[in-house]
Formats: sequence, structure tokens, C-alpha cells
Amino acid sequence: MYKLLENRIRKALKHHIHERYKIDVPVVLARPPQLSMGEVACPLCFELAKQMKRPPRALAQEIANSLKPIEGVARIEVAGAGYLNLFFDRAQFFLGALEEAGHESAAPAANAGKTVVEHTSINPNKAAHIGHLRNAVLGDTFARLLRYTGRLVEVQNYIDNTGVQVADVVLGFIHLEKKSLAEVESLAAAPRFDYLCWDLYTRVTQWLAEDKSRLELRTQTLKEIEEGHGDAAKMGEVVAAAIVHSHLRTLDRLGIDYDLLSQESEILHLKFWDAAFKMLKERNAIQLATSGKNAGCWVMQLPSDRGAADAETKAAGENPEAAPEEPPEEAEAKIIVRSTGTVTYVGKDIAHHLWKFGLLDRDFHYRRFHKHPDGHQAWITSSERDDSGAPSFGHAHDVFNVIDSRQAYPQQVVVAGLRALGYNEEADHLKHFAYNVVALTPRCAQEMGYEIPPEDAKKPYVEVSGRKGQGVKADDLLDRLELSARAEVDSRHPESSEAERAAISHAIAIGAIRYFLLRFTRSTVIAFDFEDALSFEGETGPYVQYAVVRVNGILRKGAEQAPLVSAENSENMEKLKSGALDVSRFLAGPEGDSLWDIVLLAGSLDARVDQAVSAQEPAFLARFAFELAQAFNVFYHKHHILSEKDPEKRAFLLLITALVREQLVTTLRIMGITAPEKM
Repeated sequence: MYKLLENRIRKALKHHIHERYKIDVPVVLARPPQLSMGEVACPLCFELAKQMKRPPRALAQEIANSLKPIEGVARIEVAGAGYLNLFFDRAQFFLGALEEAGHESAAPAANAGKTVVEHTSINPNKAAHIGHLRNAVLGDTFARLLRYTGRLVEVQNYIDNTGVQVADVVLGFIHLEKKSLAEVESLAAAPRFDYLCWDLYTRVTQWLAEDKSRLELRTQTLKEIEEGHGDAAKMGEVVAAAIVHSHLRTLDRLGIDYDLLSQESEILHLKFWDAAFKMLKERNAIQLATSGKNAGCWVMQLPSDRGAADAETKAAGENPEAAPEEPPEEAEAKIIVRSTGTVTYVGKDIAHHLWKFGLLDRDFHYRRFHKHPDGHQAWITSSERDDSGAPSFGHAHDVFNVIDSRQAYPQQVVVAGLRALGYNEEADHLKHFAYNVVALTPRCAQEMGYEIPPEDAKKPYVEVSGRKGQGVKADDLLDRLELSARAEVDSRHPESSEAERAAISHAIAIGAIRYFLLRFTRSTVIAFDFEDALSFEGETGPYVQYAVVRVNGILRKGAEQAPLVSAENSENMEKLKSGALDVSRFLAGPEGDSLWDIVLLAGSLDARVDQAVSAQEPAFLARFAFELAQAFNVFYHKHHILSEKDPEKRAFLLLITALVREQLVTTLRIMGITAPEKM
């Protein structure tokens, strides 16, 4: 509701200024710091004064006196040196907020361009860990935010099934474990294959480090996998497919769905890369290096200005000044094809993005791969056959890649590749949705059974590394969270059935981890801790969930006590619309300010969603959920809702309670969190 009124105010002011003064100035709106100053403040008179050579306060007074009434705005006041402060019609805002609350996501326009959100993209060589969960939860929530605002969203998950990480696991099975293809197929069909590969990947890393000559074996294995020939390639397919299924089962626990899994192998097998390579050469976007360390490689010349990369590095808390002029990963990023003839990740990524934007004259085949618990079908790319009924994938207008901040430079290379090919508009619509890493508090690491060196015990967090085998596997984390939540639920609700207690525990655990991963801004390093995440107090998922449980209890009791004045009774809304239930008296004056506070906050969900989307920052939504839950708890303790003697005021208080419930439930739903009936 707040955003709706903002839009009306902005439109009315813009039109009025143009009509009266024949001038166009930007109409910037802000929230005043105090209720006594209104709900919206506008400083446009300062800019207008510069152009008209008149005092801003005199212009502000003139505009306040001549502006036509704006629906939902009760009055306008001039403040300070020339601010326009606008005050909402509180009763009308309350009615509008109630009518707006609980709505489902807006339907996309018939001609809406598609937005592709690519997230998760875990290397299919081992079990998922907590760092991967941050990526998946951020990406899933951002996709939900976009859908809520009416965007047509397609969620993709890039599967690097021909990369070095898969090659290393294949190397381990062949040279360390001495396993045949049939034996690996048998292992892949057994439970916890992703855990087995986690340990094997760590061992292979150590094995390669012990003798650098073994890297030739990796190079050969990688080449076989990329070309799709021999047992190594077949083994890579088996490993990757089994691990992807494991990842999807893990992420199903968090309620995360995908539309399409894009496999890197198909980019090669269907000659996407060949088409992209031809385009890059024809348009001189890449050159063959004939001397120096990159001799024999096809490389892309990039601008020397690294300002954007430095900005992302600083946002990630790193020190760009301490870095060498061209770190190894940057030198590698510029290489599109290695001297061995193998394509780098960045090269394949350029080809992939040409397809995403519909710029290649070819497409994947598609087959069904995984059915999510909610019935949503996840498709996977194929090079051999199509299953009937596949949607139209790709052809995006906007693309958001959820990738950690350490990959800022390779992402810039992809953008540079699009520009070098002449696709500037598409390059402008390709966004790196960066985030920082997840670590563990020393206490959490110890609880998970990890040995912490004495020098790390006093650090604020312990870094994790999948290559070194250090980290919390996602399923272990979720199991531990559900176990902790179950102990609390069992103690509070021993009378409930086994299935009910399991469902409540699951909802609390998922709410805890999703909220914990969302509450921090993307540039923040997260130090995960079980105790902090599961707390029923403070800024946590269970705290917000419990507020909904409390709200539901009040509304249920209110309906039992007096159905005619309950929030559930549609008669109250009709009375409110007709004016028979006049709530303006409860919202007026200093005494009404505390009630207006929570009404205004609850009616501001649309504005907070808009901020979260514009800033690409889901943390704004998490903060709103906590603020509203906190505000309701203050409201609950201050106002005796169910024992209120005045029936009209009791109906009003119950309507506020219902408004809070709808907004909290909607906010949590966008965050992928459910609120159980009891906790």
C-alpha cells in the first residue's frame, strides 16, 4: 500500500510541476524520521528553486496550496527550508492495506520479457555444503521476489559436468580406488554416494599435490570427458548424474525448485562452443597468442581498468591493493581456449550466455530429470533426444547469475565477450548477483566434530574448503537443525502425533537456516552457528515464525469468543468500507500513533519488496519480517486485544492482527519459509 501511495504522489507532483512551471525535475521521495513529519517527504523544491531562481520554501508553499487532492493523502505541509511533507489518510490506508494483504504474486504481463535467474550451480563432484546453501537460498528468494512483483522468471542451475572437479573424482576412482566403470555405477546407485565422493575428492587433491607430474593424468582425463570418449567420459557421466540427483534431494528439503538444469557437456556436444568460437574469431573478439606464457592459447584482450572488479572485491572485504597486477585466476579468465585445445570455463560460459539471450542459431534438446515434492518438473538439457511437453527455455531479457564474489572477474570477462561481439544491450542486462562466503563459528565447528588448530580457535570464524574436505555438508547441517528443533518441539508438544511433531521440526529447521542465510547483506561473511540460528529470540527465523503462531492463536480465540467482531468475519470489512466501523478515531492523535505505527509498517510490504528487488538485496525483506514480528509483540503486550471492552475497538485490534498475519505469512512465503500452526 505504501508503494502505491508513493507512486500516486510522484505522478501527481511530476504532472503538477510540468503543468504549472513547464519544468521537469526528478521527484525523489523519502520516509521522514518521525511520524510528526508525515509519511512521505519530498525535496524537489530545492532543485526547482535552482532552475527558477526562487526561494525553495516559497515554491513549496505555492505547490502545497495549488496541488490538487491526491487520493489517500490527507494533507501537505511545508517543512524546513522547503520540504513538502505529505500525511496519509490513516483510515483509508488501513482499509487499502487490508484489501491488498494476502494477495498472491502478480501475474506477468502478456508481453513481459523473461528474467533468467541462475543459481546453485554446484560442481557435481561431491556433497553440497553450507556455502552452496547460501547461493541456493539467495537465488531462490530473489526469484520469488521477482515473481511476486509480476516478473516472468525462469530458474536455471548450471551443471559443470565436464570440469576439472569431476575429472578429479574420476581420476580418483581409476587411479586411487582402481574401480571399473561397472563398480562406479554400483557405488553411484547406493546411498550417500555424494559423501563418498567428498572424501575421495580430498584425497585426490592431496595425491596430485604430492607429485606434479600427475597433473598430466588430470589433463588427459579432462580432455576425454570434454570430448565424450572412453570409460573416463562414461564414468564422468555416471558420477555427475548421481551427484546432481543427490544435490536436488538436498535442496528439496529447503523447498528450492528449478526449471532447467543446463549441462556443460551439451554446450560442447551440440557445438554451441563451436558456433560461439566462430563468432568470436570472425569479430576479432579473441586472438591467438603466438608468444609468451599464453602462446598457443586463444585469449581475449580486456580493458585495463579494473575499477568494477576492485569495487566488488572491496565489497567482499578483501584488499585489492595487496593483489598482484594479474592474479592467476585473472590470467586464466582471459584465456578462452588453452594451448591443449580444451575450452576454459569462461569460454563455455560465453557460449552459454549467447544461448541464454537467444543469440545462437541452435538449441538444446530437453528431457525430464527430477520431480520436486511440490510437483514442479525440473528439466535437463540433452544432446540426443527430446521429451514431449518441454517449455521454451532461454531467450531472456534479463539474466542474474548468483555466483560468489570471488568470481567477479570471470563474470566481467563474459560481459566483455558479449560487448566484443556487439551485443551491448544484452551485456547491460547481464548482472552478477554476488555474495560473500559462509564460514563457521569455532563453537559450531567443534560441535560438528572438526578439529580446529589452536591458532584458529580465537578467530571469529573458521573458513571452510571443499577441496580440503573442511566444511559442513548441507545434509548434516539440516539433520542437526531438525534434531535440535525436534528436541524443543517434543518438550513443548508431547501430545502431538509423531508426524505432526516431525513436520513442525522441519518447518522450524528450514525457517532457521533460510532466515539465517538471508538476514545478512550479500557482501557480509556469514559465520554460521546452530545456537544463534535456532534461537526463538532476536533476529531469527523461529522468532518470526513464532509471531505468526501467536497471531493465529489470538485470531482463533477471538473468533471463538465473539464471531461477530472477529477479524475472520467479512462483516467487519463491509462495515469498514461503508464507514459504519470508523477506525479514524483510534488512529488519531498521540494515542493513535502507536497503532498507526504498526498499521503503516504492515502496509509497507510492497515498498520493502520493491527496495529488495531494486537493490538486489533479499536481506531487506528479512529485516522487514523481523521488524513486523517485533512490532506485533510490542502491540500484543500493550493492547489487551481479546479483553477489550469496546466492541468496535476490539474489532479494530483484531483487524490489525489479521493484517499483520497476512503480511508476515506473505513475507515468509517469499523467503521460502512456512509458519507452523504451533511451535
